[in-house]
Amino acid sequence: MVTKQEEFWEKDNFAVITDGTKPALKWTIDELRKRGKKIHVVDLSDKPAPDTLSDIAHVPKDTRNVIIGVTKTEPARIIEQLASRGITHFWVHWKTDTCDVEHLTGDPKLEIITGRCSMMYLGKGASIHGFHRFIARSLGKY
Repeated sequence: MVTKQEEFWEKDNFAVITDGTKPALKWTIDELRKRGKKIHVVDLSDKPAPDTLSDIAHVPKDTRNVIIGVTKTEPARIIEQLASRGITHFWVHWKTDTCDVEHLTGDPKLEIITGRCSMMYLGKGASIHGFHRFIARSLGKY
């Protein structure tokens, strides 16, 4: 049986919102690109990377799935802004969810995954992510 976390990564169209504070988001971007996914990166850091968007308002309207990994901005405000534009599928990276995000998880119109590292699902083979995946499965937290 496929979990909702695994199903999230089967989609083809993503935006990744980062502020550069979570290294796993760079690996997530790289892995999604390797898989040929359509991806838009919003870099909210003080020095946005080249070829990235610098404002959430610039996320294309056809985006359907958003990965958020920020610590300098309240992720719930990002969800609210994008949800007002019709985006309903969100992944809030492990250790970046907040009480405000948890309140939004109760909204039946939104699908918000929290408390999970994206690379636990995207990482392949013998790596720290594979070990993390093994431990999570062993503890029933996958």
